[in-house]
Amino acid sequence: MRQTKRYKVDQANSLWQIYQTVSFWKVMKNFIFIQLGRYMPFLSVKNWLYRTFLRMKVGKQTAFALMVMPDTMFPEKITVGSNCVIGYNTTILAHEYLISEYRIGAVVIGNDVMIGANTTILPGVKIGDGAVISSATLVNRDVPPGAFVGGNPMQVIYTKEEMDKRMDDDS
Repeated sequence: MRQTKRYKVDQANSLWQIYQTVSFWKVMKNFIFIQLGRYMPFLSVKNWLYRTFLRMKVGKQTAFALMVMPDTMFPEKITVGSNCVIGYNTTILAHEYLISEYRIGAVVIGNDVMIGANTTILPGVKIGDGAVISSATLVNRDVPPGAFVGGNPMQVIYTKEEMDKRMDDDS
């Protein structure tokens, strides 16, 4: 179950009321630094931009590939551990605007996590240490540590124990 906080709206859909929920200037600043980061070829500079200007928590030697899209409204709710690879064109959302409500939830990605290209991570999700997310996965719930998951909707392909056994068999 995703951990999000829900906020009801009574007039038009929640996205129509966006600047009542988050400052226009914050969104503009975040957008500029996210766009710089999306094209930045230097991983250490990209991580510095995200830590400094977006207030994301990013561990050492984490690599955000080209075109990764962190949440524009609430990037400070994203935590990524050390030694992770976030694949090309992955989207990490900490918010979702719906018709009658909007939801905000922290995204926590553990250490040594591999996230394949074109993955979407929804708000309120925790991805455990050592997890592997297949390309083009919709991460719509928590991922156990060490698991290999994939698909839309996401399914566990191998548990940590099954992955460990596969690694032992390959040795």
